[in-house]
Amino acid sequence: MPFPRLRLWLSTSVLATTLLFSVGCNRDEKCEMSPEVARVAAPVQLDRLEKQFFQVRTPADAKQFLDRNPVFARHFLQRRQYPSDAILQQALVRLATNPGLQKLGQQADTTFRNTEQWQGNLQRMFQHVRYYFPDFKVPQAKTFVSGLSQDVFANDSLLVISTDFFVGPKAVYRPNVPNYILRRYRSEYVMPTVALAISSKYNKKELTNNTMLGEMIQGGKALYFAEKVLPCTDDSLLIGFPGKDLQNVNFNEAKIWGHFLQKNLLYNTSPFQIQKYVGERPNIPEIDKTCPGRVGLWVGWQIVRKYMAEHPNVTLPQLMAMKDPQRILTESRYRPKPKS
Repeated sequence: MPFPRLRLWLSTSVLATTLLFSVGCNRDEKCEMSPEVARVAAPVQLDRLEKQFFQVRTPADAKQFLDRNPVFARHFLQRRQYPSDAILQQALVRLATNPGLQKLGQQADTTFRNTEQWQGNLQRMFQHVRYYFPDFKVPQAKTFVSGLSQDVFANDSLLVISTDFFVGPKAVYRPNVPNYILRRYRSEYVMPTVALAISSKYNKKELTNNTMLGEMIQGGKALYFAEKVLPCTDDSLLIGFPGKDLQNVNFNEAKIWGHFLQKNLLYNTSPFQIQKYVGERPNIPEIDKTCPGRVGLWVGWQIVRKYMAEHPNVTLPQLMAMKDPQRILTESRYRPKPKS
């Protein structure tokens, strides 16, 4: 069932006006931090490790770097996995003195120069997380140039943002991933990536439920968590769809949902089939060649939103603790109608 082309949509000017008005109103409501959240204490100290790291020249310098940052060394660099510290120290010297990585580090430093803005963004997000989950412990927050080895690392003790991943199209080196993934490695995607990483701590799942619906709802819960802790962030950044793709799936929501129903996909347990709809792909031609990859996660997000709209007394922690995707679908009464 093909997606309608632009000529079948609302006229461009009407659509743009409608979107601008609706997004503007929503942002005014969503971006005003509530007094309850503002009262939550979540102090953040963001440490920029790049300068220290690029001063490493010898194994002795590397040892000093490791000893000054023990939590980072243990969790991010996995210090204990090396047969000896000497091997890790030598690896760090090779990285820190690599001319290409040094140039990429300079670009990352230029792109993300404003540390105070970063700290403020992280603090506001952590305030929201702690508002919903009072037991949340603010982790040590670090930035680093990882040599494009890992974009974001998050656990209870540590958050690491590898700035070299997010420099953007002008970077001297970019992550070795397809273009449809590469476009999400820009500065504006840092905070959504962090929020989705943090969501995994709270996003419970029935381990024996390996259905398409289970994966869709799991992804939908993660995206719903991200929108609640980053209330000023556009949907396109949270899901990673370009604006035109987001407009397309919004317009064709009923047709996309109809595809899942007509093809009996919701309870399919084939990993291959599931990955077609929730995994990374440039598009999903099974629906339409213009349908973006991971659309199953987007549909799961809409189901979760509908569930929460139908159950205003359900809290975010209660939602994230729910393991039964069928219950969320049934009680959401999710039945999108065709848009004309």
